[in-house]
Amino acid sequence: MHEKLTEEEGVSIGYSTLTRVLRELEISQAVVQRCGQVEDKAGAEMQHDTSPYVINIGEKRLKVVASIVYFRYSKVRFLKFYRFFNRFTMKCFFHEALTFFGYCAPVCIIDNTNLARLRGTGSNAVMVPEMERFAQQYGFAFICHKIGHHNRKAGNERSFYTVETNFFPGRTFASLSDMNKQALEWATGSFAQRPLSKIGAIPAQLFEHEKNYLKRLPPFVPPPYLVHQRIIDQYGYASFAGNFYWVPGTKRHEVTLLQYADSIKVYHKRKLMAEYEVAPGGVKNEKILPKDGQRPQQQPSNRKRPTKEEEKRLREISEEVSCYLDFIRNEKGSNHHRIIRQLHALHRKMARPLFVKSVARALKYRIVDIDTVERIAVLLMKEGICDTPAVRVDYSFEERQAFLDGCDGHEVDLSVYDTMLEDNNG
Repeated sequence: MHEKLTEEEGVSIGYSTLTRVLRELEISQAVVQRCGQVEDKAGAEMQHDTSPYVINIGEKRLKVVASIVYFRYSKVRFLKFYRFFNRFTMKCFFHEALTFFGYCAPVCIIDNTNLARLRGTGSNAVMVPEMERFAQQYGFAFICHKIGHHNRKAGNERSFYTVETNFFPGRTFASLSDMNKQALEWATGSFAQRPLSKIGAIPAQLFEHEKNYLKRLPPFVPPPYLVHQRIIDQYGYASFAGNFYWVPGTKRHEVTLLQYADSIKVYHKRKLMAEYEVAPGGVKNEKILPKDGQRPQQQPSNRKRPTKEEEKRLREISEEVSCYLDFIRNEKGSNHHRIIRQLHALHRKMARPLFVKSVARALKYRIVDIDTVERIAVLLMKEGICDTPAVRVDYSFEERQAFLDGCDGHEVDLSVYDTMLEDNNG
């Protein structure tokens, strides 16, 4: 536009002056609209949002996602933490929160998250049909606020600030389940009984009044679940999420796993075969057995064999071997468990000085293949760089009675083997 004005129209104007005029005419950028205020009306709406945190849980520092559903009028809330948050987790959270309260508002205000929104933003947002049908079971609908208008769910945003300043300080968590247990007691118990700072009302009492305006949940709403198909291995295990669940019976067939929020159910031809609690987050390669009943003796076929003991013995040999193990673990695309087992087997059949020098050379040239490491050892022996230790022989065996008796015995007649050779040549 500056070029057209100066070159084609002959208007001399500074570039900064032109941009100022465009701003004054509200042409170059959108006008910042004022935010509206929504009345706190009983039974009108609830809000939902998530927020990530990094928290000390047990002896580890883990990333968790806090999820809160908040009733705008009564200010009651439901809080739970997850290791990750996806669409299925969102369903499980709403089911647990709304069944806990027994009521829901007709609308739930959310941001423009792709977990519930298919396309569009704000009032033009179109929800994912799956999430729309899910919400209809409970009697509410998802509504996205306008982009940038986070104050539309300011109560929920304030809830996360309260979590950071009131729930986290002074608390320790042994596990994620312990953390969620404390969060439930805090959000729906002690904090819900605390008077609000501005109006002095107690959220739990306000919620009892708001129940008259909320929608009561149906007598039964099926909990959300995911369907997985698995084939039982030869030892009777079905794999799921990195762990192995034993299925009763003697046959190998295809089973259906229904994944719920905290449990899985194993079905075969609509018959319930087993039910288990889902292993905690971070637990992998474990056998999950029934608490009561038959105990299988076999191991699952695809279960990985740990190499902690082999690695520990190798690291105790020398610093060079320990550095080589670090290199193997950081090497992408390599099965370090298999390599560690092969390296441990090579160590057992090789002299320690020769093994250390071979591994040091393999580390220098970044060699991962164990067969190549063994060839390096052979090359070192041929070049005389590493001499093999002499074998110490204890000649006291010549004084044993069994040796002396053997010396006085008759010589063995081996002529029968000569006859065998003549027959073969003929």
